[in-house]
Amino acid sequence: MDRETFEITAIAHVVGGRIEPTDDYWGGTRAIIRIDDSFPVDSVAGLAEFSHLEVVFRFHLTDPADLHPGARRPRDNPDWPPSGIFAHRNMRRQNWLGVSRCRLLAVDGLDLHVEDLDAVDGTPVIDVKPWFQEMGPRGDVHQPAWPTEMLRDYYAPKPS
Repeated sequence: MDRETFEITAIAHVVGGRIEPTDDYWGGTRAIIRIDDSFPVDSVAGLAEFSHLEVVFRFHLTDPADLHPGARRPRDNPDWPPSGIFAHRNMRRQNWLGVSRCRLLAVDGLDLHVEDLDAVDGTPVIDVKPWFQEMGPRGDVHQPAWPTEMLRDYYAPKPS
């Protein structure tokens, strides 16, 4: 199988919210996904009817030298098993792409007001899709114990 290379253009950027990526406490973080004004306002027609969005973005602050394709322990925790790059969801990925589901609070022109988007101010957004319940997992969902332990505070509100 040949590896393909292709170009992707950002369709939006994150405005506001967090300025630095952190491991936890994304709960309540509000930001705006500002869609490029080359899109007509009616490109978001009907979007306000949805409660959640799925957002594909680029981890633009990642150090290109910080790629770990092999197995490593999540968050370097010795209590968790070594897992390969495709068993992680972090920024240390070949194409630095992230996927997040967030709550859509409001649509104002081409500004999508969101909450719990785990992307920082200035993040290039590759795509925005409404979340359809029917597109969620089918069948029984299972995972190892470490993600539940690791993400216990991921969407908790940031401590004061």
